[in-house]
Amino acid sequence: MGQDRNVAWFNERPSGDQISSSARQLLETYSHIPPEKIDDHVVRIRDEAWEIFPYPCIGQFRFLDLSLSEFKEYAQVLDRLHQGQKLLDMACCFGQEIRKLVADGAPSENIYGCDLREEYVKLGYKLFADQDSIQANFLTADIFDKTSLLTDLAAQFDIIYTGSFFHLWGYDDQVKVSKAVAALLRPQKGATIIGRQVGSENAREHDHTTNPTGAMFRHNVESFQKMWKDIGDDIGVTFTVTAELKPLWSDHSSWHTDDTRRILFVITRE
Repeated sequence: MGQDRNVAWFNERPSGDQISSSARQLLETYSHIPPEKIDDHVVRIRDEAWEIFPYPCIGQFRFLDLSLSEFKEYAQVLDRLHQGQKLLDMACCFGQEIRKLVADGAPSENIYGCDLREEYVKLGYKLFADQDSIQANFLTADIFDKTSLLTDLAAQFDIIYTGSFFHLWGYDDQVKVSKAVAALLRPQKGATIIGRQVGSENAREHDHTTNPTGAMFRHNVESFQKMWKDIGDDIGVTFTVTAELKPLWSDHSSWHTDDTRRILFVITRE
């Protein structure tokens, strides 16, 4: 029996800006999908992904969000990739951020994508029609598995992007995961983690049925900065953390509390 579609975070078809103009442009110009076929193409891929696991980002077509390019640091990210620096998209899902970077001229051989589920990587190739052309390095790994392929990549990355990743756990596990991600950064000044996730005006833990442990800690700016200060103190590294809260997407408000927001952040090693 298939996954339940009778949930608040499943849309049969994309509505409003669920496929943004920038995502449509990427599918047209990078993947060469005719504009009139984009919605049907995306729905077919989404329906396959939903049967793998019913994440809200799948049901709401948020796997096409191109958030990295909205950061003011995006131009610097492109420049750094051109200089030969390496970027990891952690929990890359279909790799939409990677395709945007490549479409904007970044050398794909300097970009890595990692996800827990190999099926999502394969669906990314189908979504963007680029399996024979893209040179980005994709791997599947569990961040908690100390024997995974990520172990060989410790201290290798200058930039790590984490979209909707840290919020998959409660507070204690977020600390563990954050330390594991920090260990992937090159140990030098300027190494950067950029990301966004679900946050809140009031930092606290929530029940969350689609998260691995059934819990989600939603940070505000102060709690997120404190967590990374504590992490830095524990591992002997100084991090500068800038963060801000943004409104939720309108189609998320029906199943979140009134104080729920998005939190965007940049963590820089000093």
